[in-house]
Amino acid sequence: MTSFSRRNILGSGGALLSGALATSAFGQVPSASTQEPFSFLFITDTHLQPELDAMKGCQMAFRSATREKADFVLQGGDHVYDAMEVSMPRARRLLDLYEMTEQELGMKVYHTVGNHDCFGVYAKSGASVHDPDFGKNFFRKAFGETYYAFQHKGVHFIVLDSVTITPDRDYEGRFDARQVEWLGSYLRTLPATAPIIVCTHIPMVTAFYTYADESPSLFKHQALSTVNTREILALMAGHNVLAVFQGHTHVLEQVEHNGIQFITGGAVSGNWWHGRHLGTPEGYMVVHVENNAIRTEYKSFGFKTVSPQNTY
Repeated sequence: MTSFSRRNILGSGGALLSGALATSAFGQVPSASTQEPFSFLFITDTHLQPELDAMKGCQMAFRSATREKADFVLQGGDHVYDAMEVSMPRARRLLDLYEMTEQELGMKVYHTVGNHDCFGVYAKSGASVHDPDFGKNFFRKAFGETYYAFQHKGVHFIVLDSVTITPDRDYEGRFDARQVEWLGSYLRTLPATAPIIVCTHIPMVTAFYTYADESPSLFKHQALSTVNTREILALMAGHNVLAVFQGHTHVLEQVEHNGIQFITGGAVSGNWWHGRHLGTPEGYMVVHVENNAIRTEYKSFGFKTVSPQNTY
């Protein structure tokens, strides 16, 4: 297989429109009636680490994914496990491992920031909040802006940053005020018929709390869904949002709200490389976009854990 560096993968293809760009740069897209069909991969929660055969499993997933007919990969966050509570040497080792493994994909990858991709958040890491790589800067130096938009074959993709680091060195699901303002400005430039696909790591809309063992009381802050979901829903009202793709909870789930599909895409790592999580096996998603609609397929790849701890 041809070797692709991360920068080459990110640099090939259409330009990204980040929060730092003026709204006048957003542009327009063709109407839905002229949309060319295409497919992409939604690959999330790889949680790459040297332990538990995680690198082997991730390689299996990526090699399986290359056999799919897809234009690009949308990575849903939590690339590594874990940059939040470890030293910088360990965090860099994890990132190097991920970058090396991602080359297996051999196609353009768009990245979403996950909570585990933020360096030194927990005090036990020993990191200073003044470290230039602290928090999301670790992600930015590797992959770029944490929220941005791009266009592909007539569809607007909006990648959001749902992770907010709290003053007490923890995190919560929240879209910060600057990003909300950017998103509103972006959406106001689009015609109502423009097809939109959104990606967020921490779910905006989910039924997870109704069936999962993980109680919200286990977290200091709201960490399993975003605090200000309603604010984002209000901005999206009246727009042609085909779907919102989500990660974080490692389950395969689809909830429809006000005509929008909120699709949580399982996890490459399953139960953090211990098998199935709440019935969802290790896997990734193939997404087909055609006729102003989406269709998904969840694909497992045959990984066998060395430490079974399935949850059902």
